Amino acid sequence: MKQNTNLFIVCLLLILAGCEKNAPTLSVSVLPEPQEIVQKDGTFKAGKNWQIAYPESLATEAALVEQWWNTDYAIQLTKTKNEKKATLSLVLDNSILPEQAEGYLLDIDKKTISIRASRPVGILHGIQTLRQLMQEENGQIFAPTCTITDYPAFSWRAFMLDEARYFKGKEVVYELLDEMSRLKMNTFHWHLTNDQGWRIEIKKYPLLTEVGAWRDSSEIHRSHSGIYDGKVHGGFYIQDEIREIVNYAADRHIMIVPEVSMPGHATAAIAAYPWLGVSGKEVKVSPKFGVHYDVFDVSSPRVMEFFEDVIDEVIALFPAPVFHIGGDEVRYNHWNDSPKIQAYMRKNGLKTPPELQVFFTNHISNLLDSKGRIMMGWNEITGDKLHDYQEKESKETASSGQTLNPNTIVHFWKGDPKLIREALDKGYNIVNSYHQSTYLDYSYQTIPLEKAYHFNPIPEDTPAELQKKVLGLGCQMWGEMIPTVESMNKKIYPRIAAYAETGWTGTDKKDYDRFLQALEPIRERWSRELPGFEMP
Repeated sequence: MKQNTNLFIVCLLLILAGCEKNAPTLSVSVLPEPQEIVQKDGTFKAGKNWQIAYPESLATEAALVEQWWNTDYAIQLTKTKNEKKATLSLVLDNSILPEQAEGYLLDIDKKTISIRASRPVGILHGIQTLRQLMQEENGQIFAPTCTITDYPAFSWRAFMLDEARYFKGKEVVYELLDEMSRLKMNTFHWHLTNDQGWRIEIKKYPLLTEVGAWRDSSEIHRSHSGIYDGKVHGGFYIQDEIREIVNYAADRHIMIVPEVSMPGHATAAIAAYPWLGVSGKEVKVSPKFGVHYDVFDVSSPRVMEFFEDVIDEVIALFPAPVFHIGGDEVRYNHWNDSPKIQAYMRKNGLKTPPELQVFFTNHISNLLDSKGRIMMGWNEITGDKLHDYQEKESKETASSGQTLNPNTIVHFWKGDPKLIREALDKGYNIVNSYHQSTYLDYSYQTIPLEKAYHFNPIPEDTPAELQKKVLGLGCQMWGEMIPTVESMNKKIYPRIAAYAETGWTGTDKKDYDRFLQALEPIRERWSRELPGFEMP
């Protein structure tokens, strides 16, 4: 009898050893890299039937889990109130990383998984980490046993889509938001108006989309090529579509910041309503890219009323606390050549076009402030001249007469990096999107993946007390040369992953080889799911 018992024990141990051997040995590989990983012995293993526990305050996040688990692995979820019986527990706990609004703790044991955070956004980030760790083999789900403590290095982790140049549509935006959520990016900067198109319905001014959303041709090959395709291009979002997209993003804890360009890049609006422009002349929506066009008549009370009307309709659609006004690439010659503008400047004691721009920008900033919004704009709004044509058209900066509203967020994209330090010293919050490191429309020869990865939004020698005013970074997909989704995806991916890790993980833990290893399964998924994606 004793021999039979010993034989049974030996056989059982062999069976268990065989089961353990069949479970794959997994390492923790996540992108963006978490702040702290403690790997345990063993492997989580479960079948396709899971029990999930969560409070009603996490119903949105749980619904996404149900959707993703079913799509990715055909896993069936059953809700339970008993956390101890749950395969996956989502737990809100105010004691978890209370100083880190987006932080979370992910704990994976051999049979159970828990995600704990002080806020729902942290729960979602933990879910996205878990999605990367899960693997399927022969009907079993595996994940490495570990404990992950995680939170972002920067609060502003943005991707910008320019649809003013080429309209892409709701489904494309949904796909971009999904990829941003996977990469824990939290801000979708939406460039909706420019010389080549006005893409958002404004009910008080219907011609903005009836006329301004359509152009008769598009410049091709490159900016300033002088070659046009002869094809009508256009499209816009009605307000109900905007609301749907904003809600879709909010479910994924992504803030959408709208950009309505002013006082330059105004041709599409002026084509709709010629009285908006300095010249008052009728123009058409521009098929040409670059900086060549009329600007808004900022001396006109009617134009200023237009801005307030547009802002009212836009902020009713976007609950984000930030409103981006553009403010870049203003041609001063339009103001210099206008007797009306010159008289307005004399009346207000403004000596130079940069002073006029800051004067106008402060008016818009005060208007937005009265409506509970913070103004953001490209760094020309400080009055600094960043372009050769501006230097020819005005010999002075705004510093002698006008100071930008201190509540403004300065979006740095061009100029000497010392301008960032100057803005920080003046007390401004900064988002760093330096074009030579973050512009996705640039080729991979100009910004290869490794250069994108090593971008640091905080300039060297920035004092510690000023570093916190660098909110983070944005990467920009400018639209002039991306007429199709395929051409867009080739530019965005995989560089967006590099910027995501910079924003989340920070700069101290960067390891390019480790990043490439974590990127590989993501690139394989992109090659299956994203039209036009190519592994560079």
